[in-house]
Amino acid sequence: MLFICYPKCTTCQKARKYLNEKQIAFTERNIKEDNPTAEELKEWIAKSGLPVRKFFNTSGLLYKEMKLKEALPTMSEEEQIALLATDGMLVKRPLLVTGREVLVGFKAEQYDRIAGQEQ
Repeated sequence: MLFICYPKCTTCQKARKYLNEKQIAFTERNIKEDNPTAEELKEWIAKSGLPVRKFFNTSGLLYKEMKLKEALPTMSEEEQIALLATDGMLVKRPLLVTGREVLVGFKAEQYDRIAGQEQ
């Protein structure tokens, strides 16, 4: 499974700790250094079952600076995905990509379900 995170993010640190404690194997990818492509995002959004807007890091500085709260409703899904692909700091993290699904953010109960499937 692929664990996409920003190492300085405390939520990402909690998620990594959880995965390590449960001894779940994963490949880590720094979202700032290796931003998801538009193609990856399209695939992950479809796998997640979530709307594109759930992939935006709404508490991030860049999101606020770009006034995306106002801009996103006027943008098409394709435009939103293209925007997400421009900077990893716009993407909500961590992302956990498994063979079956994609989890956005960290909720222990969601990770528990994945941990049970991966064991």
